[in-house]
Amino acid sequence: SNMYGFDPVFMPDSLFDFQSHLVEWSVRKGRAAVFADCGLGKSFIQLVWAENVCRKTGGRVLVLTPLAVAAQTVHEGEKFGIECHRSHKGELFRITVTNYERIHMFNPSDFAGIVCDESSILKNFKGKYRMVISVFMKKIPYRLLATATPSPNDFPELGTSSEALGNLGHMDMLNKFFKNDQNNSKVGRHRGQEIKWRLKGHAEKPFWRWVCSWARAVRKPSDLGFD
Repeated sequence: SNMYGFDPVFMPDSLFDFQSHLVEWSVRKGRAAVFADCGLGKSFIQLVWAENVCRKTGGRVLVLTPLAVAAQTVHEGEKFGIECHRSHKGELFRITVTNYERIHMFNPSDFAGIVCDESSILKNFKGKYRMVISVFMKKIPYRLLATATPSPNDFPELGTSSEALGNLGHMDMLNKFFKNDQNNSKVGRHRGQEIKWRLKGHAEKPFWRWVCSWARAVRKPSDLGFD
């Protein structure tokens, strides 16, 4: 299924086997989500991905992080010998690290790649702001979302992620694979509840197969068949 990437051109020896696997898969995909729990080295994986895009294209990569994580990401880069710098006022570097709130200071045409770190927070942004990020990303050829594994029934997060990667939009995803309980009076909106979406009877396998076409989820290396 849709491969927008290339064979990796940079694979540091210090990657664990499962990390190499995730880097290789996401670089070949070109537009991918890596859902990996804490302690599995997401920062390292995304910086190696970014370095691959820089080397392959000769262009720049923007790494968007929550405010609290920006400095830590630069520190990780130093630790692993991948040069990246934090941008406060829209300055451009080969790998530019900044927080989500500063996205308006940048122009997507200045970047060959973009990484959204802790991308699960995208679903918490107000609709308009989320749209700004999504539209910004759509103009950039190489895209990576990195966050901890979503809970399996967190469909809004999967929809938001898919949309940002240029796959099915959130509503299109819901309409294709889900039905809503809106018409069922017991769980309708009369109590101010949100509409509940449920996977259509025969859609479970196709749905998760579709998610697997653009995402990898891993709580421990053995999930991917490693030690």
